[in-house]
Amino acid sequence: MEFIPAKTILSGYSSDNSWFGNNYNMNIYKGCSHGCIYCDSRSKCYRIENFDQVRAKENALMLLRKELKSKRRTGVIGTGAMSDPYNPFEKKYCLTRGALELIDKYRFGVSIATKSDLITRDLEVLKAIKMHSAVLIKMTITTCDDELCKKIEPHVTLSSKRFAAIQEISSQGIFAGILLMPVLPFLEDNEENIRGIIRLAYESGAKFIYPAFGVTLRENQKEWYYKNLDEKFPDLREKYIKQFGNAYECRSPKAKALWQLFQGECKRFGIVYKMEDIIKGYKQGFSDNQLSLF
Repeated sequence: MEFIPAKTILSGYSSDNSWFGNNYNMNIYKGCSHGCIYCDSRSKCYRIENFDQVRAKENALMLLRKELKSKRRTGVIGTGAMSDPYNPFEKKYCLTRGALELIDKYRFGVSIATKSDLITRDLEVLKAIKMHSAVLIKMTITTCDDELCKKIEPHVTLSSKRFAAIQEISSQGIFAGILLMPVLPFLEDNEENIRGIIRLAYESGAKFIYPAFGVTLRENQKEWYYKNLDEKFPDLREKYIKQFGNAYECRSPKAKALWQLFQGECKRFGIVYKMEDIIKGYKQGFSDNQLSLF
């Protein structure tokens, strides 16, 4: 594990928390070793060199403690947008766990996005945070087929184990659900996959599913994606070029039909899927607090 210099861990406070109700963003790790063929975070605009190498920020927990103590407003701290907080190194270094313990101590809430079942290790800390603040767990799952999962997410916990993790988390009363994004055109955008994910979500006790029926492709990320398509799904590159050209947003040709199917199935199983309902669901009974100046 390489440690890199850092001045801050938390972003500034945002009251415009339309993305899952996050007020702050936290990134302790930089880069990702999952190897997912579709990852947008490897795009040049994010300026992450050697993206496949996971690095941790020096003195991350010391910095985080200092920042949490100095914040005048509590709120929900989001993590997992740029780098999975439960990468393989977390098992040894426990930086995410340490951060959660500090978040609990200073009475903040947390919103976590991950693709790892290692998160279940920290259930007791998450339950402690939930005693005073809002907690949201977002597990990214884009296919219910473990064999396809191995191809598109080669170093990630299998989809079946992620569903099992959701079941364990939700059984403890924590608001957990699925990020169904991206749904890769010509690979995952079929009725069988969408129905399967919704059914397994319901059986796992997931409270929500938030979808995006397509994928974004830009810059070197597109090169990475096409390289993987050539290796694992021959001739699919040509279908993408014909369908999407040089577009950044590659929306599934079946998006409209899949959205109708998705809405109907979610309503049938009582699973929420609108952002405002997800935020309302996990924040119910909690509100942002103004910390004392003293």
